[in-house]
Amino acid sequence: MSQLFHLDTFGSLFGLSSLFLCGEETTRDRKPTRKGNDWRTIKDFGTRTLFPSHPSQPSAAAPARGSQETMSHLLCALLSLLSFAALLESAQWKLQENVLVIESQWDAEAPASSVELTCDSSEEQVYWEKDSEWKQEGKTLTAAVKEFPDAGNYSCLSQQSHKVLSSHLLLIAKINSQGQMLRWILKSFKGSSETFLKCEAKNYSGIFTCSWMTENKSPDVKFTIRSLKGPQGDVSCSSPVAVTEGALTTYTAQCHKESFCPFAEEHQPIDIFLEVIDLVEYENYSASFFIRDIIKPDPPQCQYVATNGTVTWAYPRTWSTPNSYFPLTFKVKVKRPRKHRYQVYDTEEQSLQLAAPGPAEVWLQARDCCYLSSWSEWSSPCR
Repeated sequence: MSQLFHLDTFGSLFGLSSLFLCGEETTRDRKPTRKGNDWRTIKDFGTRTLFPSHPSQPSAAAPARGSQETMSHLLCALLSLLSFAALLESAQWKLQENVLVIESQWDAEAPASSVELTCDSSEEQVYWEKDSEWKQEGKTLTAAVKEFPDAGNYSCLSQQSHKVLSSHLLLIAKINSQGQMLRWILKSFKGSSETFLKCEAKNYSGIFTCSWMTENKSPDVKFTIRSLKGPQGDVSCSSPVAVTEGALTTYTAQCHKESFCPFAEEHQPIDIFLEVIDLVEYENYSASFFIRDIIKPDPPQCQYVATNGTVTWAYPRTWSTPNSYFPLTFKVKVKRPRKHRYQVYDTEEQSLQLAAPGPAEVWLQARDCCYLSSWSEWSSPCR
């Protein structure tokens, strides 16, 4: 196993003081992670225990109350997910007030779904329109929904005043013969055909960004990103911002987990839910993660002095502090003129003396030293 990382006095005191600041019984132990089998460590008032990285497998040294709270959190999360899954198993469900999502098996042989709509008015003399086209008279309308032309806005109007008394918007979610939702609106990220929603955090503040992409040029596509727990959840997200490059449009939303303590061990994952509506087509996507699993620091700020071959750098300004409690490890990439190969050096220091001074292109990247996060992007060439 790798050697344990010893925090300096300030880092130790800061980590201990965070116990009281965050109201936690145990703090996150900032010691290097064993790379081979993804082990991590926890600190329980001097008792160090090594255990596999599984949120459902608490340390034997952890307080009993902490274990009970962890199990309670996991049970609540499981019940929430099961409730949501049961909701999605039905052929239709209420997305919001007067908006219904109808599951339609995307197969020519499959039957249409029958949807009964009732006019929400005390008037008896009413009639129905679908997208301004007359359908029938009566307070109840049964709509057969199979394809996109069957979905849309159904309105109940007064026969006397011709005013709209109530309306219902029907959306279609395409499913296959196994009942799984077919998702075509978003484009998967490079390297994974199953990743449509990706979240990253630059530090342990509880702030993170979620991104998704589409090739759909429809101006009517709308997105809603939120916590799976609904409005009562402890995660809030901003409205997405779109950036278009060529045929791809990338949407990014910044989210914040309230009351997140960067010094405490995470016990309950964050569940993010993205809903996509394009005219009358509905899709949803989800992601579940711990902040520690989505960490990706910004690149370090670096300088290179060619006359003496010295490379120096500073921690990213966006990284968590103090650095003694949140140490980073670095890669230094060097390319000499007229050389086709790169030299790459690994270090935990903040400077490097190259063997031979002179002209060279130098880049740096960083990642969390204690938990094996993603590497940052390479920095701009060091000047």
